[in-house]
Amino acid sequence: MTKKKTLNTAIAAGLSGLVLFAGSVQAQAEALSLQGKTIGVAVVGTQHFWDREAFKGASSEVEKLGGKVVAVDGGRDNQVHADNHDILLARKVDAVISILGDSAVEPKFKALQAAGIPIFTVDHVSPYSINNTTSDNYTIGSTIGRYTADALGGKGNIAVFNAFSNSLRICGIRYDLWKYVLQDYPGIKIIQPELAEQYANSPEDARKKTLELLSQHPKGTLDAIHVACWDQPAIGIVQALEESGRAGDVKVTAIDAGPETLEIMAEKGSPLVANVAQQPNLIGKTSADNVARYFAGEKLLPQTFVPVLPVNGPEEAKAVYKQLGYGDLK
Repeated sequence: MTKKKTLNTAIAAGLSGLVLFAGSVQAQAEALSLQGKTIGVAVVGTQHFWDREAFKGASSEVEKLGGKVVAVDGGRDNQVHADNHDILLARKVDAVISILGDSAVEPKFKALQAAGIPIFTVDHVSPYSINNTTSDNYTIGSTIGRYTADALGGKGNIAVFNAFSNSLRICGIRYDLWKYVLQDYPGIKIIQPELAEQYANSPEDARKKTLELLSQHPKGTLDAIHVACWDQPAIGIVQALEESGRAGDVKVTAIDAGPETLEIMAEKGSPLVANVAQQPNLIGKTSADNVARYFAGEKLLPQTFVPVLPVNGPEEAKAVYKQLGYGDLK
């Protein structure tokens, strides 16, 4: 199968996921219950807003449905996150919701499955998972690709921060669809080599790397910077552009639309011009609902895709900020 056919299939999967999610929302009228059930909720960490909101959404919904939550937090250490599943195994919980993580969790999932404990994942595809609830990453990538191309007027040089597309499947999908859209714009050139941000203290790391990038590419040779998987680095990128006096000639696009980056987008003349907001609280809530559906005997599909909210420009940033419950931006 050609790459183009593969990506077209991926886009179709994303769109069908939206239809499936719509049907899932309609099913909310059903009397879901986790009464008498103890549900383990394992989160990779709660430092980042996305992780924290997904964790809150899952935990709150389990309790709302009458279940008891046993929560474990990995402190953003993937191995600690994986080992925390041993705690849930020892507690003999009725099911586990596992949020994020890398391949280190797979042996833990295998042990849970062997003990008859069903596993539900958030943003982590696993052969041991009954269901993975995630954003529609296909729409995320293609949408931000269109917005990037529009911001550039179809031509220009763009640098990309792309540290995780080879290690995290969701990041790979977002990057591949973004790049796929840009293939329709031969006037847009991706600067090589690509940049790799650090997860820890990413805004400051990206700020330093952007300053170095700007020193190598004077005005007129760099038109945009994109962050391929998330948007915390965009905070530092914007800072570097402002420090160097380049905020007016280099545009920034990213993914996640957290409260901090939405605030930056809402500022007049901000170089951060486009983003795509996820709904992490709703993702966590939906995963908990899927646990209840499973115990009610409903057959679940392997993935549930939760819709995303495109954000193009300051007015949409203000609207989405309010829609996601972060408050009002004037």
